Amino acid sequence: MQNRSDATQSSRHTPLCRSLIDATLANQMSGATAQEKVAALFNYIERRGQSFYDEVVTQLEHALQCANQAQRHGSSPTQITSALLHDIGHLLLDEHNADADFLDEDMNHEEIGATYLAPFFPESVTTPIRLHVPAKRYLCTTDASYYDGLSDASKKSFRLQGGAMSDTEREAFEQIPYFQDALLLRRWDDLAKVKGLEMPRLDAYRDIVQACLIHIP
Repeated sequence: MQNRSDATQSSRHTPLCRSLIDATLANQMSGATAQEKVAALFNYIERRGQSFYDEVVTQLEHALQCANQAQRHGSSPTQITSALLHDIGHLLLDEHNADADFLDEDMNHEEIGATYLAPFFPESVTTPIRLHVPAKRYLCTTDASYYDGLSDASKKSFRLQGGAMSDTEREAFEQIPYFQDALLLRRWDDLAKVKGLEMPRLDAYRDIVQACLIHIP
């Protein structure tokens, strides 16, 4: 992606981290029809999303709650799709709180997820995904009360992800296309951690996600 600031660039990518990324999903989606792409994506999310990242919801529950937040706010299909898929990097890395070294290192899931999805979705979907961690840093920097409302896992990862932005980082972040969508996504992300909340199933988003796919002639 062009015009990204230092606040969003990956200085944290390591060969070890790249070697952990599951290529299975991309292999299934490459060359498939639109319907087959979404089927593979949703099957993957259903299977991998039963693990926990935050304390009270599975990763699948978190994705569904986040997408529901976007839908309730009358958001566009690309915003809803970003919300649903924003943490797919955690799934691709098999990153969850059952690991003994969970959150000992920032695995850069936002960059991994956005880059992984880039062959299949436009920047209006992938850029907010890429920016949802810098968006947390931005909001913690610009809103003194925002940090207090974060979950314990988000507070711990905030420190690993670079903490508050410098003035230069903040100004650069504000110049990135779709940064406002990333801020909305971040707010929905924070609200999508409610234990036991009944949500529409993943299949409810099939047509929305399929409509956002890049159509290659």
